Amino acid sequence: MSNKKTVVVGMSGGVDSSVAAALLLEQGYNVIGLFMNNWEEKDENGCCTSITDYEDVKRVCTKLNIPYYSVNFSKEYMDRVFSYFLKEYSAGRTPNPDVLCNREIKFGPFKDFAKSLGADFIATGHYAKSVVDDKGKVRLLKAKDLNKDQTYFLNQLSQEQLQGVLFPLGDLEKPVVRQIAEKYGLITFDKKDSTGICFIGEKRFKQFLQNYIPAKAGKIMDLDGNVVGEHQGVMFYTLGQRRGLDLGGVAGGNGDRWFVIDKDVKNNILYVSQGEDDKLFSVGLKSDVVNWINKPNEVEFECFAKFRYRQPDQGVKVKVNSNNTLDISFNEKQRAVTPGQFVVLYKEYNGEMECLGGAVIDKVVF
Repeated sequence: MSNKKTVVVGMSGGVDSSVAAALLLEQGYNVIGLFMNNWEEKDENGCCTSITDYEDVKRVCTKLNIPYYSVNFSKEYMDRVFSYFLKEYSAGRTPNPDVLCNREIKFGPFKDFAKSLGADFIATGHYAKSVVDDKGKVRLLKAKDLNKDQTYFLNQLSQEQLQGVLFPLGDLEKPVVRQIAEKYGLITFDKKDSTGICFIGEKRFKQFLQNYIPAKAGKIMDLDGNVVGEHQGVMFYTLGQRRGLDLGGVAGGNGDRWFVIDKDVKNNILYVSQGEDDKLFSVGLKSDVVNWINKPNEVEFECFAKFRYRQPDQGVKVKVNSNNTLDISFNEKQRAVTPGQFVVLYKEYNGEMECLGGAVIDKVVF
């Protein structure tokens, strides 16, 4: 009888998960590929991208000579992720469904299904690292490739969800991952990285959202109360946005670019200003209830934070309230911090940066 440990790899049809499977196979694991079909609508060209991705998964798994399965979580995705996505946009906030997708699908029903296949571990192609400390707690650490690090998207995971999870790409940089895929003869070695909404993919965003939320045109106003244009629905815009406002020829303007400053959902008004207006820069924020991966002992402490993906770490002071919400003050003013997005906290751990957890941004303090 084999003593090999079984690991179920979340296969997306991309290069990262393909290489994760190849590396684990090389390390001596019994590897099983599992593809999740979470979105069944066709794209603008009439193609269902999940079908194409699953074909790539089958080719990769056949090349690696490992078994593979497909599982449909589209109902769970609709109930747990997409409904929240629509609710937040309807309220004028800007959600991040990729974060919820990890908590509610990839490390939820996926992990449960993997266990039913006999998994000792699950693995994903995320760029992240994890170590178990001497108390048995998982520490979620940034990946070696800081440009690709995805701990921001994992900030809502629990200790339980992170137990028994492997991140084979944590110590690799993206060009090396593609080289490994080419070495193994995997067809995904030069496949373009996926972008867009988690599992839904790239869409023409306005048209896509209009299928689910009725758009209502309204006034675009400057901070003096002058009407300078018309918007097609406040939910389409985010704070700090400067593209797609169609205000280039507004009379009386100073020639600078227009930026979205605020959204009044109740009165259906979009507020804009020209130039880098002070209104875009905030000194702090208040969060919803925080999810701790590892909670600091202190009620008040200093650490680093991100308010959006790919943003450099920013120095902050954190106060944990009795209801487990956060008051955060910034060491330096921050531009376009956006309600609905996540604030994710980091602190040094053994010379690396650890993700402590995160929370939805509720209010911005100016």
